[in-house]
Amino acid sequence: MAENTTCCACSDGLTEQEMLLQLDELIGEYLDKPGGLIPALQIAQGRFGHLPESVLKKISADFGKPYSEVAGVVSFYSFFSTVPRGKYVVRTCLGTACYVRGGKEVLSALKKQLGIDVGETTDDRLFSLDVGRCFGACGLAPVIMVNDDVHQRVKPSKIGELLKAYAATEEGVAQ
Repeated sequence: MAENTTCCACSDGLTEQEMLLQLDELIGEYLDKPGGLIPALQIAQGRFGHLPESVLKKISADFGKPYSEVAGVVSFYSFFSTVPRGKYVVRTCLGTACYVRGGKEVLSALKKQLGIDVGETTDDRLFSLDVGRCFGACGLAPVIMVNDDVHQRVKPSKIGELLKAYAATEEGVAQ
């Protein structure tokens, strides 16, 4: 399993105001670049773990864009989230090949095992559940991704085992 490399400021002990000040340094180089909004949002999400309203307002002001435009970009791209996400984002492919080969059943098993629905995060902030339309691995369907790890030919009966492996790494237990 690849380690989650997302840097989340929530573990740094900084206040939101301090993080917003750091944001100036992080996104400064993108302010005058064409298409700089998306990389700035990616950096901000990597720093905060999600894109809270205060961050979106700051970015819209810094870029001189209406808040509605920045919020529209965030809501358009599924990569962005305005709510805190889990350490592990589990995405189930529901593209045609995965759907036909059992992707819907895999998603149902994930919902049941995690006790959450699509777009939600477990109470311990370990897992978030999402869907995708195609991961480009149609011959290996059904496919799920846990952060950057691709799991192929996933069986609903093996979901618990797969999730336990990620939870075990969190607890420091050898796999």
